[in-house]
Amino acid sequence: MQDEAFALNEVELMRYQPNRYPFLLIDRVTEVVPGKYAKGYKNLTNNEWWIPIHFPGNPNMPGCLQIEAMAQMLTVALTSLDGMEGKVVHSYKHMGTFHREVRPGDRLDMESEVLSFRHGLCKGAVKGYVDGELVCELETVVIIPDIFKKLRPKGNK
Repeated sequence: MQDEAFALNEVELMRYQPNRYPFLLIDRVTEVVPGKYAKGYKNLTNNEWWIPIHFPGNPNMPGCLQIEAMAQMLTVALTSLDGMEGKVVHSYKHMGTFHREVRPGDRLDMESEVLSFRHGLCKGAVKGYVDGELVCELETVVIIPDIFKKLRPKGNK
């Protein structure tokens, strides 16, 4: 396992995060240590696809998209492990807390941490900041089906 931190630009990120427009909600990974943590950000602009509907005259990033962005950042901490590139990761359970709205013009900085990872199941925590202020938090469990299926006893679905 690689223990040294490295960064991923917007093109390199595509190797580790299977989501694409309009649901790739990370612009850059500034630092990742595979299997441990990933940090990066999403720049919000007035050109986001959800601006016209959430909410006209008072746009802000929907909470479900904040959760998705944070889960994607945690995913990068896993898929950057040796042999994990390109693996599909499914979100299973989320518990998010929101402290204030995230608006166009903000940069949502995210810091994810792998708390445990065994048998294809990962428990993780992610915090989101705007200008150093904590705006959202996520505790989540994600599953890597390829690994999880191999470990499940035969006959169980």
